[in-house]
Amino acid sequence: MIHAYRLHGSHIILDVNSGSVHRVDPVAFYAITHWPCTEDELRAAFPGENLDGLLEDIRALIDRRKLFAPELEVPEPQGQRPLKALCLHVAHTCNLACDYCFAQAGRYHGEQALMPYEVGRQALAFLLANSGNHHNLEVDFFGGEPLMNWQVVKDLVAYARARESETGKRFRFTLTTNGMLLDSETTEFCNQEMSNVVLSLDGRKQVHDRLRRTANGTGSYDIVVPKFQTFVKERGGRSYYMRGTFTHANPDFSADLYHMADLGFHALSMEPVVCAPGSPHALTGEDLRMALREYEALALEMARRRGTSGAFTFYHYQLDLKHGPCIYKRVAGCGSGTEYFAVTPQGDLYPCHQFAGEAEWKLGDVWQGVTRPELCAQFARCTLRNKPVCRDCWAKYYCAGGCAANAWHACGDINGIYEDGCEMFKKRIECAIWLAAL
Repeated sequence: MIHAYRLHGSHIILDVNSGSVHRVDPVAFYAITHWPCTEDELRAAFPGENLDGLLEDIRALIDRRKLFAPELEVPEPQGQRPLKALCLHVAHTCNLACDYCFAQAGRYHGEQALMPYEVGRQALAFLLANSGNHHNLEVDFFGGEPLMNWQVVKDLVAYARARESETGKRFRFTLTTNGMLLDSETTEFCNQEMSNVVLSLDGRKQVHDRLRRTANGTGSYDIVVPKFQTFVKERGGRSYYMRGTFTHANPDFSADLYHMADLGFHALSMEPVVCAPGSPHALTGEDLRMALREYEALALEMARRRGTSGAFTFYHYQLDLKHGPCIYKRVAGCGSGTEYFAVTPQGDLYPCHQFAGEAEWKLGDVWQGVTRPELCAQFARCTLRNKPVCRDCWAKYYCAGGCAANAWHACGDINGIYEDGCEMFKKRIECAIWLAAL
């Protein structure tokens, strides 16, 4: 299987099963997309072109399984996999009232709550006890707004660090924050202990303030931007992401990314809104078409800025063509519900943060462990092999069938698909490949 496309003057062939990417001229593009192709056909289509060795080169690539490679055979996962990551919902409350929040202002279908230290400690002990041979363990501090439970965050990091030497494990922490409570103390601690920090900023002031407002209805841009600039400056070269959300109000989101870059932020992400179809913030069909054009324009601008002080990275365009994730990851996906759980302030386990608070997806709790293994088994089977609609898709080994939560909320089946999300994902991969192949 191949995927052939043209973008910004380039002719690109992706061999789906081998992962090989070929940037070719129009003649080779025609020959490969019409394969098997004869020299007579090529001469008729491209009179006067030099065809010396072209067909031989294509046959050599086929022989080396770099073109039209056979379908991959990957064994189905067997049994419960060791746990390697937790998303700790340390705060089911927030100091912002963002209109589009999928977590209902951080409450996740329930009451406001802060995770007690004892619950968080048990969650980390549960992770250690069920991590098998994983040496590196990942813990995300999430909310709501996790800085509203700051002392517990610090205490849990201290507990985890104290357990590292005796268990032979190593913790990697991530924290997501809206920035309202960032100060010198939180900045110093995060820059010392957090391997990655996600900072929520939607871009231009009028865009950010439209939906990311404080409890009294005022915008938060002027409060958080200076804090973020100080935070990133003091972070040095350590990983961070400015993460925005685009909605029906700003499908021209590339302008928001350029604005963030102009503010001095160079590791950027921008996600489509997750909300009910009838919401005023939901993306329309025209918004989707505009978003696809925006991704193409963004790639072109990123290429133009390469090597300049205005250069930046975009999370969805970070693509390693030479290595990338292992084939198991390409087939099985993110590991939600199997290798990765979310933990609520009460200690309940869910497949990931987007399922938190939905009672039908509660897996168990951090004291008893998984008490509904049949749900974990459903997620273990949530692979490309069990998603018929994905089998003939050229992007399948990049998305592994997409997000189970988005599929569930879109069509009521974790093995289904979120069609608009698929279209955006495929366009992002085309752009990422184009950038990587320049």
